[in-house]
Amino acid sequence: MTIRMDTTVGVTPLDTLSNGFTGKAIDRVDGPLKVQGKVAYAAEHGGVGAVAYAFPVLATIARGRILGIDTTAAKHAPGVIEVMTAKNVPHQDTTSDDAIPQLTGTSVKHFGQPVALVIARSYEQARHAASLVRPEYDAQAGRFDLATQRETARKPKDLSFAKADTKKGDFDAAYAAAPHQLDVVYTTPFQFHAAMEPHATIAHWEGDKLTVQTSNQMPSPGRKALAATFGLAPEKVRLLSAYIGGGFGSKLDVQPDAVLAALAAKATGQTVKLVLTRQQLFHVVGHRTNTIQRVRLGTDADGRILAEAHEAWSGNEPGNDEFEPTVLGTRSRYAGDHRLNTHRQVDLDLPPAISMRAPGEAVGLLALEGAMDELAVRLNIDPVELRIRNEPTVDPELGVPFSSRKVVECMREGAQRFGWDKRVGRPAQVRDGRWLVGIGMSSAVRGNMLQVSKANVCLDATGQLTARMAMTDIGTGSYTIFTQIAADLLGLPMERVTILLGDSDFPETPGSGGSFGAASAGSGLYDACMQLRTKLCHSAGIDPDRARFEDGHVTDGEKRVSYTALAASHDVVADGGVEPGSNNTNYNQNTYGAFFAEVGVDRDTGEIRLRRMLGVFAAGRILNPKTARSQALGGMIFGVGSALSEEMVLDPRYGAFVNHDLAEYHIPVNADIGPMEAIFLPELDDKANPLKIKGLGEVGISGAGACIANAVYNACGVRIRDYPLTLDKVLAGMT
Repeated sequence: MTIRMDTTVGVTPLDTLSNGFTGKAIDRVDGPLKVQGKVAYAAEHGGVGAVAYAFPVLATIARGRILGIDTTAAKHAPGVIEVMTAKNVPHQDTTSDDAIPQLTGTSVKHFGQPVALVIARSYEQARHAASLVRPEYDAQAGRFDLATQRETARKPKDLSFAKADTKKGDFDAAYAAAPHQLDVVYTTPFQFHAAMEPHATIAHWEGDKLTVQTSNQMPSPGRKALAATFGLAPEKVRLLSAYIGGGFGSKLDVQPDAVLAALAAKATGQTVKLVLTRQQLFHVVGHRTNTIQRVRLGTDADGRILAEAHEAWSGNEPGNDEFEPTVLGTRSRYAGDHRLNTHRQVDLDLPPAISMRAPGEAVGLLALEGAMDELAVRLNIDPVELRIRNEPTVDPELGVPFSSRKVVECMREGAQRFGWDKRVGRPAQVRDGRWLVGIGMSSAVRGNMLQVSKANVCLDATGQLTARMAMTDIGTGSYTIFTQIAADLLGLPMERVTILLGDSDFPETPGSGGSFGAASAGSGLYDACMQLRTKLCHSAGIDPDRARFEDGHVTDGEKRVSYTALAASHDVVADGGVEPGSNNTNYNQNTYGAFFAEVGVDRDTGEIRLRRMLGVFAAGRILNPKTARSQALGGMIFGVGSALSEEMVLDPRYGAFVNHDLAEYHIPVNADIGPMEAIFLPELDDKANPLKIKGLGEVGISGAGACIANAVYNACGVRIRDYPLTLDKVLAGMT
């Protein structure tokens, strides 16, 4: 049985719990294992038999052909087992859309593309031998700059969850007639995920069956991609990814490390380990594209939006139609009858642009929420009040109701808690020694998605419940919240529940990404547990409508039967699942929030310091306030980095990112973050999923950077539309 979301969810067991685990700030169940070093990440697993090591050779041109590769010296280096190029690589399917073949052909599409692979008996030997490989290229001029290539932009194909273009009414006429007009251009840079754990894979073949231990957020789709690459049936591939040290989208898809390791294992007949270096990651696994965004707002005299346009340009490798859905949040954020929202794609000879935390909203709201602040200044309206005046009652494009929407409550609660009423609206009026002090705010919206997901639960004779899902935990707390859900539904202590994740042989899930992981996999688990409850009732002869599940027993108040008795002769097993239904189209579903920040700007150097920050969110039922707060704070810190420091710097001569390490790709550290807090408003969304929750892993970054930029303007009067807000840009505006 599978739950299909076609109706409103009624009262569930999670609603009636008076003293359960769900909703409690419970410590991570995997925490003790992690702090004791007992959790193995991808590169830390043992292999089958002797383990060989692979090291890739990466292209040093951005576009052209490989004329030849001299591998003679490398093959004769100590410890080398094999050197693979396009000439001797095992067969791969190059025609399937799902396949991701490596080392095929002579074409070079971007700097850092793998062109050869060395396999040796040790990592050091493989790395040394890789330095001896000598490719010869016919280099061609590359296209790297989004701005200069903008005239070649095209309309990309629609994504599965977002149309490239939408329009309503007559924007041009309404904008021209609007009493007040704002027309601004914002730009955002290339960004990199910078997850703590680098991409790594251990691959092994047994006959025609492939097993990979790899760092991957989505085992079920990952298995299909590897199967397509090697021309295998999906059941011939097993992808294991039980623990992941962060991903932020860089590990959604199977990346070259997994394919290269599998190729090396097939060629040598050995288990092969491949770990990409930090420097290699910046070119091998993809990045967030840079964007150019034009925002136009036309309003009446009271600041109510009459016409709204958000047009975005981004880039990707030639032939790749995946675009950054930059204007997605704009489409439902503010009211207005005349609307134009478009995306345009430019071919760039760079590594692929892929999803990065909150793709679309993370960069799109930097522009939209900055523009709203500019509009508030121009009209002399409080920024919170301006947003409230433009709050829609239904989806402004589609006309459907919202499943739930507390963005106004988030803004009002945040304003009250942060002391917004003490803000001085005129810029550069508040000083603290050499610091100019300012306060800013922005709002947040992030799409709430539900994906097909399945789960299996098994109750054994000892009363232990085990749940299996091909889900992952990328550091977000999946193991913990799933344990809470299952323990509550079956009336078990948490230590009597075991959650097994990260195995593609387990029931299919969408994995961790898009803020759909907890809702989708959690709902599949919910259904499986509910099916198990029904089975237990039937075995015990108890009416399911009267049953209670507590202390390892099922009871109706008169009859009480233990789980150990019910599972004495055989395990009690149940399957469950969830799938999206008409609620996905009949309602607009989003998670919402509001940010408030105070910054200091050094009047002499232009240095920006975050003094304090608050995020207020409405994300449906909060399964675990502790892990939820961690996710929200992490997103906000991500937003601070987007605003102030994160930028991949491109060398236009070679199409290479020059700051390709954590020393020069500047992400926030402890000293950069002042006091920060995240709170959640009470909310249940009965249209979203059986758990009545919403995704919150990405709403914390959506709009957070704009809050910082707006605070900088309030502090010193400098409006910067080119992210990040580095001190040279501040100084240029102050002089």
